[in-house]
Amino acid sequence: MWDLDTCNQGGRRSNWFRKAHLGRHFANYFPVKLIKTAEIDASKGNYLLGSHPHGLLCSGAVAAFSCEGANFSQIFPELTPTLLTLEVFHFMPAYRELGQVLGICAATSKSLDYLLGYGPQKKGRAVVLIVGGAREVLCQDKDKIDLVILKRKGFIKKALKHGSDLVPTFSFGESFLYNAMWPNPKGSWTRTIQEFIVSKTRWPVPFFIGRDVFQYTFGILPHRRPITVVVGGPIPTAKVDEPSQEEIDALHAKYLEALRALYDQYNPLYGDPKVELNFI
Repeated sequence: MWDLDTCNQGGRRSNWFRKAHLGRHFANYFPVKLIKTAEIDASKGNYLLGSHPHGLLCSGAVAAFSCEGANFSQIFPELTPTLLTLEVFHFMPAYRELGQVLGICAATSKSLDYLLGYGPQKKGRAVVLIVGGAREVLCQDKDKIDLVILKRKGFIKKALKHGSDLVPTFSFGESFLYNAMWPNPKGSWTRTIQEFIVSKTRWPVPFFIGRDVFQYTFGILPHRRPITVVVGGPIPTAKVDEPSQEEIDALHAKYLEALRALYDQYNPLYGDPKVELNFI
């Protein structure tokens, strides 16, 4: 109880644990590969990275940003990554301690303020937010990727408030690690129940099928399919103490444009050209 708010104050990172072989085994299971497309100048300040899509378990983001499974420190040697998750995870014994040593913090307004501006590290921190959140877990179509982002503008406001450049990232392959038990398109009774539950509890209830240890047709483990996490270039963001709605909307539109361009450029290389990207 005394230590409850640590997740909102930078966490308790252990670089030794981040570099442990456990993280590399996890990344090699799929495997996960991290791709750098542009230079990110750590001397300019802290950065806010948007991670897309959520998928079921955010496996690509975990391997790329919360450990050295994908060699983050070698690819971005001057940056300190900090992955954000739901605050409720930091109330769970054992899971909480694992997240702490991996440098994971809470995805809250207070935590974002601390990491981007109020904390002691003023430069070189890469704060990774999985923008789609719990609602995006329910998007399980095989012929398209739906990103829950059109109304997600809080992270844009935080970037403006602290003058932190935005960086879009995309995890190709993340959406297809599990198969849906049955279709749940928008408007179906299944999706309606799922969205009602997540609106009341913030906790998604997906219906999925993975694989098992000795057979590949049914189980709770994710399928061994490659994930490629592509990190885009920074979007310059001016510091505005009290950003207006017009400024927020303008930067949000720039972010969507950069994210779309990132997908269109690298999907033929690391994804599936037949899969379309939608913003919802």
